[in-house]
Amino acid sequence: MVLPPGARFYAILDSGYVRPSAWMGKCQALLEGGADLIQLRAKKETARQREELLKTILPLFVQTGVPLIVNDDIELALKYPRLGLHVGQDDLPAEEARRQLGPGRILGLSTHSPKQARAALALPPGTLSYFAVGPVFATPTKPDYQPVGLELVRAVSGWKPDLPFFCIGGVNRRTLPDVIEAGGRRAVVVSDVLRADDTAGAVRQMRQALADAKDPASP
Repeated sequence: MVLPPGARFYAILDSGYVRPSAWMGKCQALLEGGADLIQLRAKKETARQREELLKTILPLFVQTGVPLIVNDDIELALKYPRLGLHVGQDDLPAEEARRQLGPGRILGLSTHSPKQARAALALPPGTLSYFAVGPVFATPTKPDYQPVGLELVRAVSGWKPDLPFFCIGGVNRRTLPDVIEAGGRRAVVVSDVLRADDTAGAVRQMRQALADAKDPASP
């Protein structure tokens, strides 16, 4: 499965915010709200527990066409041919991940500086499906990372890269207008939608804001 051309809103279903008992319902709400991609992130779980969480939600994706991506678990991705994979700077190198995944599957990479973003763009064509820039703002999801600020969003937007990039880290309904003003047109959101009483409504609101934003290249 490839990255949908109009993908704007990227949700992360994070076990740090969602109890196992609410796992399937929360994923359903993300889909109902119109999330364009969903990532399964379960950092503290064992490989077996992570796969059980995956199995719980897989049936929800059968008829949707929405890509499901796993965070930093190449073994799990390889067991399920339709899964995508996201890796960080300290994980499996992107070129090796692509070699193992083969063509035609989504692969994303986190970047935290202009140098890393440039390196992502310099990878051989077809290596990455997208890259992420962040954390834009301070976030409890990544407490050890220094926020990169909106300056990096502005810089990457100014490069007008052919490869899609998503803004991540502290992006929520309050900060999204600043991200859009800086040139971000795709966002990854975690806690704001997962903690919302109306998760589907929160997704719709943010996705619409991204859809309504004019392209940075437009006058």
